[in-house]
Amino acid sequence: MNEITGDLNGAGKRFAILVTRFNSLVTEQLVAGAKDCLLRHGVAEGDIDLYRVPGAWELPAATAKVVALGRHDGIVALGCVIRGGTPHFEYVAGEATRGLGVVAREAPMPVSLGVLTTDTVDQALERAGTKAGNKGWDAALSVLEMAELYRRME
Repeated sequence: MNEITGDLNGAGKRFAILVTRFNSLVTEQLVAGAKDCLLRHGVAEGDIDLYRVPGAWELPAATAKVVALGRHDGIVALGCVIRGGTPHFEYVAGEATRGLGVVAREAPMPVSLGVLTTDTVDQALERAGTKAGNKGWDAALSVLEMAELYRRME
């Protein structure tokens, strides 16, 4: 049996981070975690491009545009949608994740999902670097491994 896996060496690879400005108290912590992860795994700071979008609704379209540039080995999509008192949460969170899933399946490079969907601000902050770790770091770690796996599959 031949086993093909990725590794976490980012040296010589280029990555894009897309992040929402909405809920920036949370998303800026996600960016910090993602960037820290990439740098600690050998990605040069100049090989990380940061794109800012207004909110989670805009993430799939912007991610598709970045994919089309063909400049990156992987993309980390970060955002935060917090439930409110209206159905708006379901629409935005559902379409953002669904749209990123479509982009990820069609892209020639990995696209990781780092969009938090929580009931409260406290839950979001816990996932952005306090009690529950940093999901930006986790999303970047996934894209690192998958970028090398994609390369080995070619």
